[in-house]
Amino acid sequence: MSFCFFMKAVLFDLDNTLIDFWKMKKLSCGAAMDAMIDAGLKINRKKALVLLFKLYDQHGYEDKEIFQKFLKKVTGSIDYRMVAAGIVAYRSLRGGFLHPYPDTEKVLMTLKQRKLKLGVVTDAPRLKAWIRLEAMQLSRYFDVVVTHEDTRRLKPSTLPFRAALRRLKVKPEECLMLGDMPNRDMVGARKIGMKTCFARYGNAKAKNVKADFEITSLKMLLKIV
Repeated sequence: MSFCFFMKAVLFDLDNTLIDFWKMKKLSCGAAMDAMIDAGLKINRKKALVLLFKLYDQHGYEDKEIFQKFLKKVTGSIDYRMVAAGIVAYRSLRGGFLHPYPDTEKVLMTLKQRKLKLGVVTDAPRLKAWIRLEAMQLSRYFDVVVTHEDTRRLKPSTLPFRAALRRLKVKPEECLMLGDMPNRDMVGARKIGMKTCFARYGNAKAKNVKADFEITSLKMLLKIV
């Protein structure tokens, strides 16, 4: 692994890069499904979760009406008592499992001490992104947070990356992008000349990743920048 002493800034994806999003999502969805089944939904739990995540893949993981769509798919109608039960259970569990990866705060603090500018580029809605950062007490480390509302474009569009670089006042070649989605984070950043680092710890199953660097823990980032 080579070293990039010329770097002036680091951009981070949010979910599965700073936050163990999948763990939170799976546990919260499991709680939601248990609550809807307790409220009268007749379905096998395992089958229900498979269907729910297929709908997430189709409509996006930030879909605000995913449980309504799920019930419409399963039963042909929407029982709002079941929807409410699912949402309450989901939110109750989500807060307790919203945690950063190990060493996240230490890494961010060290990067700031090295005078690096830090930013987040995420496809998440603005309010949800800030809530997640505040819940983990990480927002103070970032000079800029670019969300979906800022450009109305999703990665790998170059617009979110360009917006972050513009606000940080750095050139693409002076910035490293760290993310877990090769087809979004790596592709979008590389298009405009940024260096890229793949967060293997957030996406162990990814294959044929094209990135300048690859790390298996967040603390390994300190060896790059």
